[in-house]
Amino acid sequence: MKVSFSTLGCRVNQYETEAMAEKFIIEGYEIVNFNEFADVYVINTCTVTNMGDKKSRQMIGRARRQNENAIIAVVGCYSQISPEKVAKIPGVDIVLGNRNKGEIVYWVNRAKEEKKQIIQVKDLIKYKKFENLNIEEYVDKTRAFLKIQDGCNRFCSYCLIPFARGAVCSKNPEVVLKEVTQLSQHGFKEIILSGIHIASYGSDLGEDWNLVRILEEIDKIPGIERVRIGSIDPQFFTEGVVEKISNLKKLCPHFHLSLQSGCDKTLNRMNRRYTTLEYKNIVEDLRKNIKDVSITTDVIVGFPGETEEEFEETYNFLKDIKLSKMHIFKYSPRKGTKAANMKNQVNGNVKEERSKKLIELDIKLEKCFMSKFIGREMPVLYEQEYSKIKGNYEGYTPNYIKVVSPYLKDISGNIMNTKLSEIKEEIIFGNIE
Repeated sequence: MKVSFSTLGCRVNQYETEAMAEKFIIEGYEIVNFNEFADVYVINTCTVTNMGDKKSRQMIGRARRQNENAIIAVVGCYSQISPEKVAKIPGVDIVLGNRNKGEIVYWVNRAKEEKKQIIQVKDLIKYKKFENLNIEEYVDKTRAFLKIQDGCNRFCSYCLIPFARGAVCSKNPEVVLKEVTQLSQHGFKEIILSGIHIASYGSDLGEDWNLVRILEEIDKIPGIERVRIGSIDPQFFTEGVVEKISNLKKLCPHFHLSLQSGCDKTLNRMNRRYTTLEYKNIVEDLRKNIKDVSITTDVIVGFPGETEEEFEETYNFLKDIKLSKMHIFKYSPRKGTKAANMKNQVNGNVKEERSKKLIELDIKLEKCFMSKFIGREMPVLYEQEYSKIKGNYEGYTPNYIKVVSPYLKDISGNIMNTKLSEIKEEIIFGNIE
């Protein structure tokens, strides 16, 4: 039997797809490319934007065209938010919510036997337990994603995630540490801790556990050389937290602090819980206490009510604080959110113009950040051969600069000291010392 996966959306979804794939492998299935003939197709959906829903429907249609007799299982955020709508899409056999993914093989077998549509979507308002969807054998032996948290209680005005993922819930810390130890024993050099709102880790455990403490415990585990954390709420970085994490030996100096806007009025409409001054102070504190720190962010342009003056505030704020990388998104109304019903929706052409302006700024700031490291020798974890130049390998510095270097043999999975020499677009070319 063959099974194929299509994954849309975030790293948490990617992690969960790999965990589901492993369950099929244990049952004797072969994993094949999504464009190939399969007996089962699993579409792990995203619903952050309307485009996510559209892409999910397109993947369902593609699967049905490839094998009209296949079992098609639609799982994830789109299924969680709109199970009835998903169930009506021609060809869908199984609809599973975000905390039903661990049961995927069971429901596929049931669908084969009963030959009727199955819908299993837990009420996440009532069901607040973390689903232990674990991975035992990773395909990529260089770095491993480890999901330690799910859910979000923030309710930003543009976002459906609290409804799609439910309330905050955390993986048992003993399980987390056991899994990190196993990853170390399997030869991994780097782990990336991921979650929907990872700064909330431990808040639901009723014990003295939080993200800082789990990082401190992971720091003691031999074998793992690097630890990264995914996108994180800037408010996590209080003065005491910055002091503690600055003493961790393995935590990489790269933090993705989601900003969304550099204007306080816009932040207020977004229901973000910090001001631009607070954000700036956090950035300065991290730079003061953590050597070579890289700070990246997300920015939404064209949020409802964003005037030209408000956009200029955002532009000037970003120009002033000089982050190392910005991901720019044009606001897209999402049905079911407060922002979708707000007055003064911004014209698409205006969004496009503002997006281009920030992208141009981002290119300048990224090059400015990378130029600080030219001539420096830095440890690079090489991941794979660089597709554009044979005999060259690509990897990342601790502060997440992409580096490409020539070498006579495959160095994937190795951390090697590399002298950084030349910037080309978003990459620094170097030479292994």
